[in-house]
Amino acid sequence: MTDAREVRDRYTAAFNVHDMDALLRTVSPTGVTVSPEGLSQGHEELASYIGQFWEAFPDVYAMVVESFDVGDVAVDELLMVGTHKGPYTMPDGQVITPTDRPVSLRCCYVCTVENGLIVSLRLYFDQLELRAQLGVPCE
Repeated sequence: MTDAREVRDRYTAAFNVHDMDALLRTVSPTGVTVSPEGLSQGHEELASYIGQFWEAFPDVYAMVVESFDVGDVAVDELLMVGTHKGPYTMPDGQVITPTDRPVSLRCCYVCTVENGLIVSLRLYFDQLELRAQLGVPCE
């Protein structure tokens, strides 16, 4: 197992039990996260981003479908599964009030690890798929 894979697996495990402290211990204090929602830099911004997601989907967990490692990069194809129970802000700023709908969202994480910490995390998912599962039309 590569160092990148071990760190990425610890990140996923912490995400799945909603343990912010354990999750942040896998990320560099200056780490950068890029997602459809925008850019998060550092622990405070990442904690805010993840916390908002956990609030919107309090039972969310990531199920790894496939994993690939190349040197210091770990790539995971995931299925994010949860129930929409709290407000969720879309990248366009629209706040979606709780729908109580289940979601099963396909996504991909690409993590770069240096010195045992994630320095770059890029998250990809289909925003239209999420809107459709929540029953929210595009405006």
